[in-house]
Amino acid sequence: MDLSSLYTDIVFEHDKRPLHAGLREPFEAEVHHVNPTCGDEITLRLHLGGDADAPVVEDISYDATGCAMSRASASIMSDLLIGHTTSENEPVAEHLDRVMHARGEEQGDEEIIGDAVALQGAAKFPNRVKCVLMSWKAYQSALIEARGALGWSA
Repeated sequence: MDLSSLYTDIVFEHDKRPLHAGLREPFEAEVHHVNPTCGDEITLRLHLGGDADAPVVEDISYDATGCAMSRASASIMSDLLIGHTTSENEPVAEHLDRVMHARGEEQGDEEIIGDAVALQGAAKFPNRVKCVLMSWKAYQSALIEARGALGWSA
């Protein structure tokens, strides 16, 4: 697989027309993550609703700079997770993480990760895995921070 196969039409579309981009209020948590390997950066805000027993991701807003894979991943992630409970989102994040660390040996299930299947080509390139997963790691950090800010247990 060459690098050109990484950049699918879906990746280009999310990179050119990112969903949910731009930092918005209200939010309970704001985190900043950097991939020192390539210089990708994301500032991500998370707004939760619902209650401690069933938190709902009401909004994910972000400002992302870096490669197309990184920016597309943030767009895809926010679109997949907004409107769902955090417990509904856990298997999505876990499946993508597993696929990305499988070095191309496991294919993503589109029923679970939607457009994120377009990112799985990066699994064969360890440095690109970090690009794809940076926004997902930022979301997980923000989720812990938001639950703490709301007085909900992590």
